[in-house]
Amino acid sequence: EDLMSEATTFTAAMVQMRTGLLPEPSLEQGVTLIREAVKQGADYVLTPEVSNMMQLNRKALFEHLKSEEDDLSLKAYRELAKELKIHLHIGSLALKFSGEKAVNRSFLIGPDGTILACYDKIHMFDIDLPGGESYRESANYQPGETAVISDLPWGRIGLTICYDVRFPALYRALAEAGASFLTVPSAFTRKTGEAHWHVLLRARAIETGCFVFAAAQAGLHENKRETYGHSLIVAPWGEILAEGGVEPGVFLARIDVSKVETARKTVPSLQHGRRFGLADPRSGPDHLHLVRGSA
Repeated sequence: EDLMSEATTFTAAMVQMRTGLLPEPSLEQGVTLIREAVKQGADYVLTPEVSNMMQLNRKALFEHLKSEEDDLSLKAYRELAKELKIHLHIGSLALKFSGEKAVNRSFLIGPDGTILACYDKIHMFDIDLPGGESYRESANYQPGETAVISDLPWGRIGLTICYDVRFPALYRALAEAGASFLTVPSAFTRKTGEAHWHVLLRARAIETGCFVFAAAQAGLHENKRETYGHSLIVAPWGEILAEGGVEPGVFLARIDVSKVETARKTVPSLQHGRRFGLADPRSGPDHLHLVRGSA
């Protein structure tokens, strides 16, 4: 009986950070919070997007970037996972890709310190917000091209990052490939977070019947940017199991994997998906397959 329940439940922790300009103090903050999460019983721990540094200045960013092989944060986090015997998921690190480009890469690390999976953020945040805030992620970062899924002892996990959450096809593909858990480590802006964060994450959970894990950056950073916080753990039925505020901290929930099957049996939308062609509106009304109700 105990063995069964052990395999189908675990404790997930979201680490909410306020990453600084430099990797060393950011690492120190991350390590402290991860240890705190494990003290509270976490088996799986997720950190936010760009856990190692948040630099607006391109020159400064490239000055401190290291390749994956040389990155000290990654080495330290691998050691930590091994020491604590947990699945440690570093939401992402900014790493050197080439002389011109960085990469925004997520790492799932096993309890023996090995890297089980890594994922490069696919969708680049190139946005002009009302009020003059603008972001050009593609100026510094090389986008990924591949969706990534990996195995945890409790089920399959799909890796995504932040702005990806606005592209539902990615999440559907991960769920169709067997994911029970979807991860969205983020550094959402306060403005877009207030408008869309909860709705998008709950929608991704509901439409896939997956748990969604979203560890977030929070508050006013050294680079003067403000992130939304509100790290979330969302159940497959859409309810919020844990939520952070705007301060760094750890937010945990017990995950009952059977809830995935329950949600999908209740509303089997994953099975009901249809492939459909889109009619060309220029080919005249005969070719439009849109049925309009009578007014």
